[in-house]
Amino acid sequence: MKNKGQMKFDSIPSLTLPKIGFGTWKIGGGSSADPTTDSASMTALLSALEVGYTHFDTAEMYANGHAEELLGQAVRKSKVKRDALFITSKVTPSHLQFDNVLRSCENSLRRLQMDYLDLYLIHWPSAGMDLEDTFRALNKLVRVEKVKHLGVSNFNLKLLKESQKLSETPIVTNQVPYSLSDRSYVKNGMREYCQKNDIFFTAYSPVDEGNLLSNKKLEEIAKAHHANIYQITLAWVISQACVITIPMSANPIHIRENFEAAEIELTADEIDQLTNER
Repeated sequence: MKNKGQMKFDSIPSLTLPKIGFGTWKIGGGSSADPTTDSASMTALLSALEVGYTHFDTAEMYANGHAEELLGQAVRKSKVKRDALFITSKVTPSHLQFDNVLRSCENSLRRLQMDYLDLYLIHWPSAGMDLEDTFRALNKLVRVEKVKHLGVSNFNLKLLKESQKLSETPIVTNQVPYSLSDRSYVKNGMREYCQKNDIFFTAYSPVDEGNLLSNKKLEEIAKAHHANIYQITLAWVISQACVITIPMSANPIHIRENFEAAEIELTADEIDQLTNER
């Protein structure tokens, strides 16, 4: 077994996280549970734990809760200590009411068979949601130590700023789509705002779910680093301050390659070339 690679970390005042974590969308199924994928899902999770991932990102919406169940099973099977891991989950948009937020968190903990979440996110904003009521519940979860940190996902700047006012503890992340080919959250000012306000900008779909469009420059840089284009894309994403990412793969080889992308040191010129390649 090859030695575990060196993971890079990033910090804000209230938290330090690995630059690359493991996303669990499609673990255990899609929007509903698919037990026929359990074996492959468990192999993926155990591979990630063995390789050395410590940040695992899940949600009650993923496989209708089954992703959380499998993640909990994999952690127990791996014998990795709970306090060595950072577990993120998310409350679904239809549950953004005080009692439902509390119930959602309890259900996530029950499925994971864990006592607390390191980070709990609002998965998506919901039209007509009462954000104040939602944060009343989220703040309570932190006070009773069911949740350590709070964050949001897919929020625009207005909603993020509103969340900061309502949260009794620092909002530590906004989780949004971000990749070489999707920079919408740079154009709308979100990345810069997060960087200036000590908020992790967490990139999901960093390789466009495997549909990354290749180009000559990307291939040249990959060749120079004896890496593949997906690893270079991840290295570009995490070269930025306050930016972390949570790629997902069910393939143990890709799981390791994604992890090892943290070791790639792109030059300032390579970063500029990739940033400006459209």
